Amino acid sequence: MVSLRGWQSFPEQLPEFDPDHTPETPEELFLAWLTEAGEHVLAPHAVTLSTVDADGAPDARVVILKNVGEDGWAVATSSESPKGQQLAANPRAALTFFWPGRGRQVRVRGLVVPAAPEVSADDFLARPPASRAEAYVGHQSEVLSDPAKLVEAAAAAADWVAENPDVAPETWTRYLIQPESVEFWQAAHDRQHLRVRYRRDPAGWVRERLWP
Repeated sequence: MVSLRGWQSFPEQLPEFDPDHTPETPEELFLAWLTEAGEHVLAPHAVTLSTVDADGAPDARVVILKNVGEDGWAVATSSESPKGQQLAANPRAALTFFWPGRGRQVRVRGLVVPAAPEVSADDFLARPPASRAEAYVGHQSEVLSDPAKLVEAAAAAADWVAENPDVAPETWTRYLIQPESVEFWQAAHDRQHLRVRYRRDPAGWVRERLWP
């Protein structure tokens, strides 16, 4: 058995964070952290999206955050994908960002709503041609018994996208996670990690300092 102890978790130099002086909204602080992370780590907008399946079991996968705004934190996928079906049955989700090179983590929990069809279509058409073709291949997460069928399906999808560059599938959906809570975690070498949670209540965002 390989011992996992002793591996370095965070860099020697960690960014500063004053939990007593944070913006009024979590979106402001997140965008500041995201921008800072983008100067040091690859794909800072990659995020773990967690959902629940029909049996109540958790499921998670890494996707790309598309946008952050007052209407929600946006990700996109086909409504026929496993995560799309899970969100249809249980429209709640969690997002987890982890930037070990900065010793930072952000956790988001909330309700999920689909964006307007035209917004989802615009999202799809903004994707590179190869990404659009990938969406048309379909069969996501199904068993692949013959790899040759994937090659054929991918070629057919690429041809279709080339011939129909302005068409988006009705199943493509931009999902908006509307946060009920957003937590910011900053590592500290003395293990007194800094945690701030934004919690939504009827009057707006409540900011709370949490024990490590």
